[in-house]
Amino acid sequence: MKSIILAIAGLFAFSLNLQAQENKSGAIQFVTSIDPAAMAEASGRTLTPEMQARMRSMKTPYELLFNTTHASYMKVEEMEDSNNEGGNTGTFRMGGFGGSNRDYYYSFADQKLTSVFDFRDTTYFLDTKLGRADLPVATGNRAAVTAPVVEYIKSDETRKIIGLNCHKVTVKTTMKRKVQEEMKEFVTETVVWYTKDLGFNFSPNPALWTEGAVLAIESKGNSTVANSIAYRKVSARDVTLPKKGTVITPAALQSKMESMMRNRRGTPGNQSGNTIRNIVIN
Repeated sequence: MKSIILAIAGLFAFSLNLQAQENKSGAIQFVTSIDPAAMAEASGRTLTPEMQARMRSMKTPYELLFNTTHASYMKVEEMEDSNNEGGNTGTFRMGGFGGSNRDYYYSFADQKLTSVFDFRDTTYFLDTKLGRADLPVATGNRAAVTAPVVEYIKSDETRKIIGLNCHKVTVKTTMKRKVQEEMKEFVTETVVWYTKDLGFNFSPNPALWTEGAVLAIESKGNSTVANSIAYRKVSARDVTLPKKGTVITPAALQSKMESMMRNRRGTPGNQSGNTIRNIVIN
């Protein structure tokens, strides 16, 4: 009888250990929702009814894959979800190749974060860190603005997201910008919800992070929220950097972006230089 009890206890302990290991690996699905009209109004722009009618809200799915040592975050094909039964069957992770998308690769041991993106037909690797903007912005001939003042306001408020306990931080940004020759102050607030239950650091937007794994970022007209999680085995291939890519520094990327804008100002139809739009890799 004693040997049977010991055998059952050992099997139970093995089961708990296996479950604990499985909960260290899995997939989290996110959805980014964008309302361009609400975002424009929040930035101080006045929109006519005609302009508002032309703007359409958008929803884009993303996926975070993670194991005990690494994670990757990227766009996935719309309406597909690798948390469905059957694992990855039918799911296509698009990655940040082409357009203005980018992928993130995380290494937990050294807290390393690498942004992977395409720029002018070349795939680049850019090392960055959580808590700061990962890519520079080419502002062209946009009027200079004062550096934003950012305040982090912690709260005791909690919320359950995909079954995990999350804590609230409000990121308050104050910026002065010239509008029709008048300097105006704009204040935006973004709510960040993060959890410590996953045991690693992460954020869909590296600049919006204080601690833990961010599962929701919400502001006026723009949100990214986790909507499902499945604990399962994740291949090392899916969470490690691609084999081919060119390492670039922020300064070198900034130089390339500014060069591109100068070239565009010199092309026919852009002689005045006043119609160049801001270029943001996002």
